[in-house]
Amino acid sequence: MSNTHHKKLYRLPEQGVVKGVCAGLAHYFGVPVALIRTMAILSLFFGLFGITVLTYIILTFVMDTAPVGYQAEEHEAPSPRKILDEVDYQLRSGEERLRQMERYITSDSYGVRSRFRQL
Repeated sequence: MSNTHHKKLYRLPEQGVVKGVCAGLAHYFGVPVALIRTMAILSLFFGLFGITVLTYIILTFVMDTAPVGYQAEEHEAPSPRKILDEVDYQLRSGEERLRQMERYITSDSYGVRSRFRQL
């Protein structure tokens, strides 16, 4: 027998605001609950009101309520500072790679190799 743990999609009413659908989806996909709620609310304002409400109602009835004693891991949302630090790191590393490519393309060795390829 396999001993792997499979996630099951449950509604988490104790963590939810309305019926726990967003909390259940967030736990299942391993993302912060705030992200799922923000996406749901934004979809209401950007022309998807009917689809969003209908989907929420359907999921309310389709998703089982989490069993008693079920413990969903809390996903702590990263702080804005941590997010900005990660973005800054990605931008700096991308800029460094771009500078290295620029140095190579403007170097004499690139010109020589390019002419050899043309022969």
